[in-house]
Amino acid sequence: MTNLSDIKIVIVDDEPSIVTMLQMVLRREGFHQLYTASTCAEALELGARIFPDIVLLDIMLPDGSGLDICSKLREYGNPHILFLTAKASDLDVLRGFAMGGDDYITKPFNPLEVAARIQARIRRLEQESPSASPVKRPDPVLYRFGHFTVNEAEGELIVEGQPVPCPAQVFQLLLHFCKFPGIVFSKAQLYDKVWGINGQGDDSTVMVHIRRIRERIEVDPGNPKLLVTVRGLGYKLVKESQER
Repeated sequence: MTNLSDIKIVIVDDEPSIVTMLQMVLRREGFHQLYTASTCAEALELGARIFPDIVLLDIMLPDGSGLDICSKLREYGNPHILFLTAKASDLDVLRGFAMGGDDYITKPFNPLEVAARIQARIRRLEQESPSASPVKRPDPVLYRFGHFTVNEAEGELIVEGQPVPCPAQVFQLLLHFCKFPGIVFSKAQLYDKVWGINGQGDDSTVMVHIRRIRERIEVDPGNPKLLVTVRGLGYKLVKESQER
């Protein structure tokens, strides 16, 4: 079980009221290694010095954009990066994920939701961590759907016989669909099952991750045939040609 007091969190925001609010709530939730930065330069200096586990990253900073330093922060221990921003358009969300963000919350926000998302991420990492003393390597669990295969044990997506890079959260969402082919899941259900957050989350987060899956597995992502939208209900992975 992860000790929350060991998790290093960097809050990068130039609004003191937001920083203070997040510090207060996160400390109350059990996080004590909290670091703050108000500029891109300070954030990079902190990242290089402490190798954070979580970065709460504002996009609009006095000396630049959080988007521009996201990939650089990745070099310091590959932290989970959650954007906090007033920029809420679909294009802004897409750009945030394209630049390497793992999650996206728009201002104004409830700080308890930020804490919940961090805790959900920690639980997910605990579930993904291998046993400290494995006795036997499990047989690979493969999900085959036409031209693509998902190897659960290896955390690998194979398309047309070639491995395709797949960010962790995108892979987890795809894996969930593979485990339940033909089942329709609403955005709220996906947020609950994959992100580990009860209730309705940010619709854009799910939509962006669906799009990223389609870009990898669909012949024509703009006209999906595998991961399809069921209007008014949600999404499902068609089960035709599925093997196990």
